[in-house]
Amino acid sequence: MKKVVLFAVALATAPATILAQTIDTTMVPATPSTTTANSMILTGYADVYYTQDFTAPKTTQERPGFLYNHKRNREVNVNLAYLKGAYSTERVRGNLAIMVGNYAQYNLSAEQDLIKNIYEANAGVKLSKNRELWLDAGIFTSHIGFESAISKDCWTLTRSIVAENSPYYLAGAKLSYTTPNGKWVLLGSVVNGWQRIKRFDGYSGASLSTQIQYKPSSKVTLNWSTFFGSDRPDSLKSGRMYHNFYGIFQPGKLGLILGFDIGADRKPVLEGRRVGSGSYVWYTPVAILRYSANDRINLAGRIEYYDDPNGVIIATGTRNGFKTWGYSVNFDYAITSQALFRIEGKLYDSKDAIFETTTGVSRVNTSLTTGLAISF
Repeated sequence: MKKVVLFAVALATAPATILAQTIDTTMVPATPSTTTANSMILTGYADVYYTQDFTAPKTTQERPGFLYNHKRNREVNVNLAYLKGAYSTERVRGNLAIMVGNYAQYNLSAEQDLIKNIYEANAGVKLSKNRELWLDAGIFTSHIGFESAISKDCWTLTRSIVAENSPYYLAGAKLSYTTPNGKWVLLGSVVNGWQRIKRFDGYSGASLSTQIQYKPSSKVTLNWSTFFGSDRPDSLKSGRMYHNFYGIFQPGKLGLILGFDIGADRKPVLEGRRVGSGSYVWYTPVAILRYSANDRINLAGRIEYYDDPNGVIIATGTRNGFKTWGYSVNFDYAITSQALFRIEGKLYDSKDAIFETTTGVSRVNTSLTTGLAISF
């Protein structure tokens, strides 16, 4: 059951000065090699929003089930707020961020209670005196994908379907190397699972993740990340393979992100017999075009498609599974360097009727989200 999809994009909107993915502080040199000074930095962030879902019944207070950020409907709420401390020397670094908000509530619902409010907690040591070779362990922001839970660091107010349904965080140990010219980043890690701090009950195997990133210039970033493991019990013998590809292009006022993810879960063993040969496959292309009018105003447009016919990641119980297009337009206004106002209109168009309405279900869902992000 292999399919070839031609994904053509024609959007009119585009970029500014920040990258689409938040900076992973474990991937940044602790301090310049010419100094041994200690550094302790405290930062904070808060993302407050309001979403109006025009499709859902008025009594429905949650957005569709495949979304985990900006989840609440028709109410002012906090998506993510955190305080973070970062410590670094020439050879040692560590990060601790404590969070609250809808992101923590929904995206970490399967974790243990004392862990659910940890956004980041890790420590690392530099293994080479003259090279950027680091060993880090703990809880990290994920290197899979170009978006993070920190809205202000992304080109759009809300996340893409692929970001919502792939790891935002990973827990384990990783070895990373950045070349002296800063153009290449190589990473290999052993992690607890597919976005899991607590290992999935019934699974005892190892999960591995890698990253190869190339920046030929300050205007281009090319990335390939992978995951190999499982998110199923050992008894099912269903391994997972996932590939994430993206490119970020920022030649000037216009910027473009192109991404393509594809995953496969081997068909499981049930009652001693494998249900069939091969794997259940899902894939998703996405494109975001952004235009920077000036230092304060950015306009962006996004088009995406998510195809999961077997419900591996997004289960619908419908005939065709989850086959959904997404379209959005975004306006940003930087009130100050620390305050960003955003507004986004979004439309989902699914092959099957999967969105709840007052009279039943619909193939289409429309919404409008506004947000204010503050950082210090």
